[in-house]
Amino acid sequence: MIVIDSRDKRAIYEQVVDRLSNLMLIGVLQPGEKLPSVRSLAVDLSINPNTIQKAYLELERQGYVYSVKGVGSFVSDIDVIKSNKKNMIYKELGELISRAKAFISKDEFCAKVNELYSGKESRV
Repeated sequence: MIVIDSRDKRAIYEQVVDRLSNLMLIGVLQPGEKLPSVRSLAVDLSINPNTIQKAYLELERQGYVYSVKGVGSFVSDIDVIKSNKKNMIYKELGELISRAKAFISKDEFCAKVNELYSGKESRV
């Protein structure tokens, strides 16, 4: 289900967050489905339970999961997850546009975005 890459420069908890959120977005983990317990996932991945707890807290902060005290963590509504992901992408896009303004015209930027989005990237 989840594979930790020791060569990945990101922290282990970030990798867990990324893998679980992707599983939710592609529908492997369904809304309302209970996530493995912190302890069992830590054992499965051979990592510290505190790392899994940190990942679950981050997933909850981002809206991917919700917790029921004494019961566990559950996958949130997929529409909420997709909305959160879209908002994160828009934020990153806004930051990219701010950096690009100093070097690239609006028309050139929009043309490149259209080219990349359609998969018709030209070789420069």
